[in-house]
Amino acid sequence: MSYDKVIYNGNILTLEDSRAANAVGVSDGKIAKIWFDNLETETKANQWIDLDGRTLIPGFIDTHNHLFMFSQQKQQLNCSTPPNKTVNDILSIVKMEIKGKPDGQWIVGAGYDNTKLAENRHITRKDLDEVSPDHPVFIRHISGHLAIVNSKALEYCEVSEAIENPSGGHFGRDADGKLDGVLYELPVLERVMHRMPQATTDELVDQLEAAARDYLKVGITTSTDAAVGLDLGFEEYKAHMEAVRTRKNPLYMRYMIMHHLFDDGEFMGFDAEEMGQRIDNDTNGRGKLDSVKLFQDGSIQGRTAALRDGYYGDEYFNGELIHSQETLNALYQRFHNEGFRITTHGNGDLAIASIIEGYSKALDLRPKENHLHRIEHLQTAREQDLERMARYDIAASVFINHVYYWGDDHRDIFLGPDRGAKIDPLASVSDHGILYTLHSDCPITPISPLFSIWAAVNRLTKDGYVLGEDEKISVLEGLKSMTIYGAKLNGTEDVNGSIKEGKRADFAILDRNLLELDPVEIKDVVIESTMIDGEVVFQREQENK
Repeated sequence: MSYDKVIYNGNILTLEDSRAANAVGVSDGKIAKIWFDNLETETKANQWIDLDGRTLIPGFIDTHNHLFMFSQQKQQLNCSTPPNKTVNDILSIVKMEIKGKPDGQWIVGAGYDNTKLAENRHITRKDLDEVSPDHPVFIRHISGHLAIVNSKALEYCEVSEAIENPSGGHFGRDADGKLDGVLYELPVLERVMHRMPQATTDELVDQLEAAARDYLKVGITTSTDAAVGLDLGFEEYKAHMEAVRTRKNPLYMRYMIMHHLFDDGEFMGFDAEEMGQRIDNDTNGRGKLDSVKLFQDGSIQGRTAALRDGYYGDEYFNGELIHSQETLNALYQRFHNEGFRITTHGNGDLAIASIIEGYSKALDLRPKENHLHRIEHLQTAREQDLERMARYDIAASVFINHVYYWGDDHRDIFLGPDRGAKIDPLASVSDHGILYTLHSDCPITPISPLFSIWAAVNRLTKDGYVLGEDEKISVLEGLKSMTIYGAKLNGTEDVNGSIKEGKRADFAILDRNLLELDPVEIKDVVIESTMIDGEVVFQREQENK
């Protein structure tokens, strides 16, 4: 028998069999043969790939990230901590960016985190006005749910002192009731972002190409953009489609389409079948409809998530639900009836309970097997929430990276030690038989499936504290959560997610075997190569030449 490629001489983790395979044969982009015993002497191949003791795994599946937002932020000022430690550090890079730019040109940054700055406060409109009186400035918070703007930006976007807060967000104000420049939640951010000058479609596609390259470097072969249309509406969709159609983005892509895009414009009146066909046509079959996307609260570290018992030290402040229960129920019933899978952002347990209530009502009125409705992030789900999720087969994609990046803050500032130890409760989710995956929410945290597995297995915070020993999962479970479980959540388990004959030849090659390491070393494992449809799309040794 002859194959296009035979990959051999390493640890091949199929995730279908407890044994490691010895070799894999690939033909026409598919897995044609798996050998658990020695290769037959008559085996032929156009190309032999010697693993030389390295490890082959299925390509990673990240079920919730924001490739488009990441592609934008790669072009923007880095306002993160580190490297910036103080408000003045960020003001200094804004001031430097202005040099040589004509008055009126926008300065755009991303990544600032008020909780990590030495002053432990938000940058304000007044701060920015002092260094940028003539250039509009927009800096997005690390959570993605907040931003800060200066007076010139407010003026450009026609935001007056008399502006009213939209549903699901608010404009920050100082002690005198004046706008302080802080924008809270997506309905408010959109009021500014949709009025800012935008790149052309060709420029957006080029940016997506560069961003996709970073995903390939970490072994991702299938990715879900979790909020298409959030920042730029239909223009964002167009760029996504063109990037995949032209293969500038070689990833297999899935798209969560923001629910408001079905109320007017190009997608008005589309049901799930029509939307799926549109994406299939626009990408030559390489992109798929994932779901319709909604938000029901915001960010815990931004204090916009909705919590049952309030915030630590402020039990009477519960945050805010974005939709009333009546509105949410109606939206769910509509999209459920139209055949859509529904995904909803829920960080706080009050929002999680609201989402479960809405899903259960829609399913009670029109039962559906394998509906795959799911909750995104699931950061503070309680036992009673998980029980109801299991009863209604509601799935989850869990933002495990919270444990490392904000676990200390959740324990000490936002949730307290008891609730903090239960964030992202993976072991409990697994024990309830809930289908789940892990995700990066990139660019909220850096794109890296290996890091997410490391975080799930070790649950270490930045300060080196184990946050919730009882919620750890095994290395094998972590690996499955970003491969085969991802395929099941996507409804593509017959196509990808494991190494099995007939599935796509989507692989990542690692320098070490995750199952044989000290778990604390997982995040340091190197991705040597990434393959999609049996073709090498990233090779580290070539990258480093």
